[in-house]
Amino acid sequence: MHLTFYVASAIAVLSTIMVITRYNLIHALLYLVVSFLAISIVFFVLGAPFVAALEIIVYAGAIVVLIIFVIMMLNLKAEAVEQEREWLTRKIFIGPALLSVVLLAELAYMILQSRTTDFNAPMLDAKAVGLSLYGPYVIGVELSGILLMAGIVGAYHLGRQKKKVVHRFLESTEE
Repeated sequence: MHLTFYVASAIAVLSTIMVITRYNLIHALLYLVVSFLAISIVFFVLGAPFVAALEIIVYAGAIVVLIIFVIMMLNLKAEAVEQEREWLTRKIFIGPALLSVVLLAELAYMILQSRTTDFNAPMLDAKAVGLSLYGPYVIGVELSGILLMAGIVGAYHLGRQKKKVVHRFLESTEE
């Protein structure tokens, strides 16, 4: 289990570095999904399968869909769409696919081994997570929600296309 922890941790760090260094947002998003999957395996190895499932559902699912929604909301021009088609070739998916295959092999190894972890930590259930999130950590949950909303609104205002403002008397009237 220790080897699984170290390999998943190394993949998480490597894919997170790739997220930071990519110029194209879609490429960074692919590596971000791999990073979230690796972190969920780390949680699973540490004896928190519920947190690992939440990591996949909330982050790799909902947050990535939210980022894709923001990209679609920015309404890219035709030149940007054509440039994205040129960038998205099959060789782009080799890196994230290779890291995902390693994570899948680790997950299969852990399931087939079916041993419990060496740590003596208590298992977390959904009730305990809910009570802690909406109990002492409710301010953190609210602030992260506000931060996500501010990021979406900021990305929309930065990326929207500005209309040229022309007074109605200056417009040409061709009828």
